[in-house]
Amino acid sequence: MTTAQEGADSAAEVAAAVEGRRAPGWLAAKPAARLLRPDHADQPASGGSPRALDDPALQAFSDLSLGEIAERAALKRIDVVAWRDFDDPEAGGSELHAHRVLALWSAAGLDISMRTSTVPGAPGTVRRDGYRVVRRSGRLSLFPRTMLSGALGRIGLGDGVVEIWNGMPFFSPLWSRAPRIVFLHHVHAEMWKMVLPGGLARLGFAIEHHLAPPFYRTTRIVTLSHSSKAEIVDRLGLPAGRIVVSPPGVEDHFSPGGERSTVPLVVAVGRLVPVKRFHLLIGGLVRLRSRHPDLRAVIVGEGYERPALEALVARYGASDWISLPGYVPDDELVRLYRRAWVLASTSQREGWGMTVTEAGACGTPAVATRIGGHEDAVDDGVSGLLVDDMDGLVASLDEVLSDEVLRHRLGQGARQRADGLTWDDTARGALAALAAEAIARR
Repeated sequence: MTTAQEGADSAAEVAAAVEGRRAPGWLAAKPAARLLRPDHADQPASGGSPRALDDPALQAFSDLSLGEIAERAALKRIDVVAWRDFDDPEAGGSELHAHRVLALWSAAGLDISMRTSTVPGAPGTVRRDGYRVVRRSGRLSLFPRTMLSGALGRIGLGDGVVEIWNGMPFFSPLWSRAPRIVFLHHVHAEMWKMVLPGGLARLGFAIEHHLAPPFYRTTRIVTLSHSSKAEIVDRLGLPAGRIVVSPPGVEDHFSPGGERSTVPLVVAVGRLVPVKRFHLLIGGLVRLRSRHPDLRAVIVGEGYERPALEALVARYGASDWISLPGYVPDDELVRLYRRAWVLASTSQREGWGMTVTEAGACGTPAVATRIGGHEDAVDDGVSGLLVDDMDGLVASLDEVLSDEVLRHRLGQGARQRADGLTWDDTARGALAALAAEAIARR
């Protein structure tokens, strides 16, 4: 059997392995064969990633600090509703984004209360970096209980409401009495089929694509990238004029330094879940090693697919050069970014792809799927390369690993792409969107 055939077979095998070990009611990832991007991804990106305060509707706040924005709009008490908390074992980019934004809002003097689902082994109420987190419901019961609480006036009576729409919406337009905005990072689309059985997957898709959008047509949406905005308009039919793009920041500690690995090193970072499609990356790395016999790869992250991915690596006999260390602290992650020759991402859905610009801030270019989010995080041909299929992934990784001049040029471009992306700008853009709603309501 050829290596390419083994790579295709592995996609089916890892899906079966994941399905066998997952809690009842969950589905494994469908093998994506060779194509890496969803059907709609051939839609051209609609430009770069502007700062949110460049939006004409928000320019009145462009020179104001967070505290000044809140004062101008009389925003003091904000309710936030979200599916998962930052402490959740499955927390990802959405939860990190919310945490950074809410912590900065709290530091500026706002009183923030977040309602979310319970975290196993964690207290029901905590205060984190200035904002309050209330965990009262399970993953599924959270949605009806939150809507009921809103209808009864237990939440949503402050100066503003932020709904984080992460697949399943909370329908805040039906119960919020306060000015509101929605954080919507990307459309989930085929992700429903990756994690739910047939009937529930179809129900989730129908709610996201058909039932919910009409209720949100007058709500201001805040998303991370211009390409995600285009996707939201295209798939959900929400008006472009009501969608603000506010890119995520990059922490200061992601910066150049140290020395590169002496051998080719590919790093990937993310939750070990179906949408990241790490099984495809592993198959591609196995093919790539015939060209680079001293290749090493590290896939950082935790998730329920980890045992199946480890089994796949073992099946390839690659355990001595592909490692899955699980969670690593920030200082170790920075070290990996700095040592890597390239960051790889085979994700099928991203609102941005924060690992791309984290690595970029360390001077490491990316090879990533051509999807919404990545189309903004990666300046194709300048800070990294975007690919359409498995052959493109392997060929582009090979090109970057083989050409030192190209790798250096893309690394410089990656640093420039990440430069200036700050969480303060992210938080100001989101607060300005809510302030604009509050002022318009008055």
